[in-house]
Amino acid sequence: MSTNGTSTNGTSTNGTSTQSATDPTSKDPMSTRFAGRTAIVTGASRGIGLAIAERLVAEGAKVVVTARKQEALDEAVASLGGPEHALGVAGHADDTGHQAEVVKRAIDTFGSADLLVNNTGINPVHGPMIDLDLGAARKIVEVNCLAALSWVQQVHGAWMRDHGGSVVNVSSVAGIRPAPGIGFYGASKAMLTHITEELAVELGPDIRVNAVAPAVVKTKFATALYDGREEEVAAAYPLKRLGVPDDIGSVVAFLLSADAAWMTGQLLVVDGGVTLTGGV
Repeated sequence: MSTNGTSTNGTSTNGTSTQSATDPTSKDPMSTRFAGRTAIVTGASRGIGLAIAERLVAEGAKVVVTARKQEALDEAVASLGGPEHALGVAGHADDTGHQAEVVKRAIDTFGSADLLVNNTGINPVHGPMIDLDLGAARKIVEVNCLAALSWVQQVHGAWMRDHGGSVVNVSSVAGIRPAPGIGFYGASKAMLTHITEELAVELGPDIRVNAVAPAVVKTKFATALYDGREEEVAAAYPLKRLGVPDDIGSVVAFLLSADAAWMTGQLLVVDGGVTLTGGV
């Protein structure tokens, strides 16, 4: 039985392997803390989502990854070690039919749906909120907030209600303080953080719900925030570099694991220190 997102046999081996965490095909993973566990990771054909999936597979999990395009997912599955380790199911993150199919296939293929990472997010507009197209605003809330809630509802009804589990929502530092130009995206991430807190209260003790808030991570999604001026942007960070997907994957894995067994409803900021200097 699953409790708090960890299995009774999912104990850490203290990371004694020298194998990279992002080499999921290795027969000598860095730990086995997710052995016997199945994770669903949305928006995982590339970037942060794929890095999260890589980390989970490297530590023994089976993963079901989602995105809009099956071809990209097929490539992701191959990079994760093939069908023995991963399954890709294409669809729109805010489509409840797609969500139900993913959860069902996770259980049918790998036997459970213990872990959920809501990574999908959109930001189709840039500029002052006062000029924001309200249709775009509704779509942002639909994908970034309501879809995340719906994914939890789906996996709860099909598995976690009876077996326990762990959920991590990918928020953003833009949801912590004003973020000019991406203000409504930030507002949606603030809402996602609050959804995280409410679900943590409702679903304990056997289901934990936490969130991470990255700053700028070097992905295709965030390219516009640093393209052509990476050194300038990174100068505001105390650690003097932008994030990479693995920086987020390792923290998400921690929150999903028994190492975070007494944490729920928390938002971990993963930002290279930039919010300490007033940036986002």
